[in-house]
Amino acid sequence: MHGEAMLRIATGMVASPALAEDVVQETWLAVFTGIHRFERRSSVRTWIFRILMNTANTHRMRDARSVPFADLRRELSVDEQAVEPERFLAGGDGRGRGRWSAAPQSWNEEPEARLLSGETFDVIRRTIDTLPPGQRAVVILRDVQGWNPDEVSEALGVSRGNQRVLLHRARGRLRAALESWMWAASPRLPSAAARTENAGPYP
Repeated sequence: MHGEAMLRIATGMVASPALAEDVVQETWLAVFTGIHRFERRSSVRTWIFRILMNTANTHRMRDARSVPFADLRRELSVDEQAVEPERFLAGGDGRGRGRWSAAPQSWNEEPEARLLSGETFDVIRRTIDTLPPGQRAVVILRDVQGWNPDEVSEALGVSRGNQRVLLHRARGRLRAALESWMWAASPRLPSAAARTENAGPYP
């Protein structure tokens, strides 16, 4: 039911795919043996993912090569821009500052079959798998699994504000990856640089 999402989150937290599989197996074992202790103060899936996080963190502490999810504070402290600063107008006189100089490319003219193609989803999967652990976990639970913000915050042990920051950054990286792929596959689409150059001053 949640196996693929669990494995992808665990992979971002521990040293190897094989260890991530062990984490998922141990999580399910803990669920089956501890279901009688479930107090129904949260949903079952939230409870399962909390067990996953705790299990992965236990392995992390045993293996110095792994990526500590506890370093989420460090991940959040990095001043990462979800969108490249050059995509916005500088607005030295204050007029138009923060407006798009190169707006995201509209994909309305792209055939639906192309947008829903296996290749498009492969780009999304590959990009998700390269995200930092916190961003990966949040975007998988929110956008792939369809969880609401409160469930994600509880499962990952982060505030709603921090969860929103991580989701915004993850979506920014996904958008950039999809734009690059769309431009490479569709020569008729102008590049970000060309659209910036042709944007002109803000009226």
